[in-house]
Amino acid sequence: MAEFDSGLPSIRHLQSWIQDQRQVELKLLTNDRLIGTLVWQDPHCLCLRDGQGEQTLIWRQTLAYIKPQS
Repeated sequence: MAEFDSGLPSIRHLQSWIQDQRQVELKLLTNDRLIGTLVWQDPHCLCLRDGQGEQTLIWRQTLAYIKPQS
């Protein structure tokens, strides 16, 4: 299992969005876009909650980018 280095800036930045319940846009390598709030992260996946409360597990290796919604 990969180690989770909570000292990395990217991990800390995502964690601040999780704590603030900031709405984000995730773009996948398939060009799909998902919008919601991050619930948690681990070394392999992120959990995204959409506007209907549905949670989706997203593998980190499938991400093109994550950005906050304005």
